[in-house]
Formats: sequence, structure tokens, C-alpha cells
Amino acid sequence: MRFLALLLTTAVLLPVQAQHGHEHVGGRTIQFPDTADYLSLTCDFHMHTVFSDGYVWPSIRVEEAQRDGLDCIAITEHLEYQPHAQDIPHPDRNRAFNLAVSAAGESGLIVIRGSEITRSLPFGHANSIFIQDANPLLTEDAVDAYREAGSQGGFTFINHPNWGSQRKDGIARIEPEQLELIEQDLIQGIEVVNDLTYSDEALELALAYDLAIIGTSDIHGLVDWQYQIAQGGHRPITVVLAKDRSVEAIQEALVARRTVAYYLDSIIGREEHVRPLLDASLSFATSGYSGDTSIARVSIQNHSDAWFTLLNTSSLRFHDRANLIDVPPQQTISFQVKTIERLEAISIDFEVLNVITAPSQHPIITLSAPIN
Repeated sequence: MRFLALLLTTAVLLPVQAQHGHEHVGGRTIQFPDTADYLSLTCDFHMHTVFSDGYVWPSIRVEEAQRDGLDCIAITEHLEYQPHAQDIPHPDRNRAFNLAVSAAGESGLIVIRGSEITRSLPFGHANSIFIQDANPLLTEDAVDAYREAGSQGGFTFINHPNWGSQRKDGIARIEPEQLELIEQDLIQGIEVVNDLTYSDEALELALAYDLAIIGTSDIHGLVDWQYQIAQGGHRPITVVLAKDRSVEAIQEALVARRTVAYYLDSIIGREEHVRPLLDASLSFATSGYSGDTSIARVSIQNHSDAWFTLLNTSSLRFHDRANLIDVPPQQTISFQVKTIERLEAISIDFEVLNVITAPSQHPIITLSAPIN
């Protein structure tokens, strides 16, 4: 029901362009270039099937992820909430994960075991991933469920802390009971992006309590319908900066907080993590001056599937446009810069408006190149 309510409400309030940002020029896949030190793995750690309150079989979740070019997914069925139990009785809470692993086969898609601990506040909902067996997490006491996840080596993050059904004002908060679990290292992350929502307050909490920044689809229906893939939309994901492409490396990166959320063409993460991603995604080149003028011809190439919006904050002014440049996915944008005098090299500072390192804060990058 939460999925249907969110879908209907958002469809009424927002036009397609506002929901999904710019159209993905290169198609539906979501890829980011590797940084100098890490692989950039695209992951969705929150999704449901008919084995809790979702509407599709686990194999569909696998097929959707493969179409989106994801590296890793986690099947996270509700432990306590089983609205389809009369039609699909299953005493084993690992069943959806097992079916997804079988569907993935040798495709290369990494499928991680997980579960959603589903409680009312003050504990709320949380996903535990990398667990070994979901069944022991089905306990009467909420704290026991978190402790069991921790004993299995699980990584647990708070789900949709801004969810209107539990937070009528949409403001994410940490309850004292959750803070105690954070201090015991039984909660290590928080969803800053969930489905069709982004929370500035959740980002503030992630930074204040040293929690991993997570972005997920929390998908219940079809990814293609919810995010209007055919119209150029994309699902929310977490970009994990991992040492290699393995379950162990993904878990190590999450524990180290090397994560970035991606949603509505926005990239949300700590400065030290988004900057190398930007360095890998954007390159700068020049092709000399126009005739005998001091007007340089330059270009910016985007090597990612994200759309970047750059605001010129340098003293140099452009000749053919205002100070705002959109760089579409996998494309090169050329423009002209007035350097006043002919230079041997050029440097331009840009504020990256669609990258968020804290509420209302965007990184400044410097793009430099010799003038040929």
C-alpha cells in the first residue's frame, strides 16, 4: 500500500521531468567510471518481491537489475510483514534470496542476502544485509533482531527515516533507541534517498553520526513503471567505491562509508568520495584559439551516465553562452572562453550544482588544460 500511495501522490504532484530529471541520453544503464583508487559499483540494497509486500517474483528483480546494468542488488523482504502469506506461505525467510541467486546464475550480478526489520517507532524500519540466515532475525524484541544481525556480520541501515507514515512532517530524526544501536555499531548507515524522496535531514544525520550514505529504490512494483524508464528515468542507487568486484569488497566499502547516493541526476555524498568520482567523470580539453583572437575553444567530456550542471565561478567569462553549462551523460560539450590575452594554459573553476556534499553545499572543481 505504501508503494501505491507514493506512486499515486507523486504522479499527481510532479510532472515526469521533475520526477526523473534529464533524459538518459545513453539509455537505461547506470554506470560511473572507476576512480583512481576504487571500482565504482552500482548497487540497490532495498527491494521487495511477492515474498513480502512486493508484486513481482524474485527473478524479475534480477532481470530489472541486469537491464539497468547494476553490479549488485540485495533482496530485503520484510521479516514481520507478510501480506501475501495466505497465497504464498513460506516459513523460510531466505526463500526470495535463494530464488534470486538462482535467477542471476552466472550472469555476474551480485545478489546479497538481506532482510527488512519492520517495526514501529522508535525503532522503525531497517535493512540488514550480508546476513547469513534471515530466520533468526524474526524475534519478538526489536533489539534482539539488531543484535542477531550484528552477530551474523550484517551491515544495518535505517530505512526511509523521512517516511510520512511514521514522520508526518517528513523530517528524519534519530530516536534515542536508534542512537544506542548506532553507538553499539548495530546501525551503520541511513537512507538519504528512498524511492521517490530525498532527505536533507537524513544527510545531516549521516554526517553527524558517521553513517554510510545510502540511496535505494525500495521497489515494490515494476522498476520501469515506478521510475518511467522508457521516458528516460532511472532508479535511485548507491555507488559503492570498492577495492574489487566481490561481496567482501562491497561490505568493506560500506563499513568504511565509501558510498555515494544517486537520484534524480543528483549525486549525494561526502566530499572525499564525490570528488574522485567527479575527477573520473569529467575531462577538459582545448582546441586552440579562434583565428588571431583571444577566444579559446574548449570542451568538457562526461564519461558517466549522470547529467552534470556546472556553474562557472572563475573570473573568465564565456563567449557563446551564460555561465551555466549542462553536460549530458556520455557526451562532450564545446564552448568558447574569453581569456583577454592569449595563454598557454587555461583553468576554470566550476561549482557542480547537482552534487551535494551537505545540505545546500556543492563542491568546487577546477578543470585545467594546455591551450594547443
